[in-house]
Amino acid sequence: MEEVVVNKKTEEGKKKRTSLKSILGGDILATDFFRRQTKLLVLIMVLIIFYIHNRYASQQQQIEIDRLKKELIDIKYNALTRSSELMEKSRQSRIEDYISSKESDLQTSTQPPYLIK
Repeated sequence: MEEVVVNKKTEEGKKKRTSLKSILGGDILATDFFRRQTKLLVLIMVLIIFYIHNRYASQQQQIEIDRLKKELIDIKYNALTRSSELMEKSRQSRIEDYISSKESDLQTSTQPPYLIK
């Protein structure tokens, strides 16, 4: 009698096939396989969520790095511009023109510099 019950259960297990209706209805999640593998499926879902988050975070960091590189290039160009303007204003001929326009009694030295010992 027990063998008949066992045979009927195995036949019922073989007759049950997964159909689109059982997948969409969620009946497939109630099968013995999914009940035994619940912990594994939860672990896989957590890893998938972690992967998605990690990828999103790395993309955001890459966008920030690109933005900062562009900003750095702009700052370097501004520093170069300021440096060239300072170089232009500190030339001896420019300083002489500026002093002569202010009517100062300063003059350029005609004697070369000498070392004091």
